[in-house]
Amino acid sequence: MTDDSAAPSLRFPDILLILSILLWGTLLGGITYSHLVYFPPYLSALPASAVVVTGPYGLHEGRFWMTIHPLLILSLIVTLVLNWRSPSRRKLIWISSAIYVLVLVVTQIYFLPELFAFQRSAGSSVTPAEWFARGQRWQRLSWIRGAVCYASFVPLLLALREPGRVRRE
Repeated sequence: MTDDSAAPSLRFPDILLILSILLWGTLLGGITYSHLVYFPPYLSALPASAVVVTGPYGLHEGRFWMTIHPLLILSLIVTLVLNWRSPSRRKLIWISSAIYVLVLVVTQIYFLPELFAFQRSAGSSVTPAEWFARGQRWQRLSWIRGAVCYASFVPLLLALREPGRVRRE
């Protein structure tokens, strides 16, 4: 006699989905840390506060982002491919992935160029008042970007609840 109520075993597509969820959680942790700890002092008094990212002891948080983004992108692609036979999972993974790609595009167009400008602010003719306004605007918009990342994490979590593959009878 078999116990049909036993939990199903994890398959490779499930494991990859869990890995994508863990990597996305790591991304969200980086977003939260940056917005609560890193950006407020960094963008508080430019150009003087640019010392946070310049010089021999400057923080180089780009290392984290240049590691997590490729890993997350790769895991999402592989997860999508491995879960393709499950329409419900495929849709949810696709939603999270598509929103993530849009966030990355917006980041490339606006957020990164502004961060590079903030870093070089000491050598510019922009007034500290204008730098402060730009920094505050950047932070507000980045909070929205972070909220979008948090919201787009939900479909990925929901995908884990869906059956992993459509059974052919």
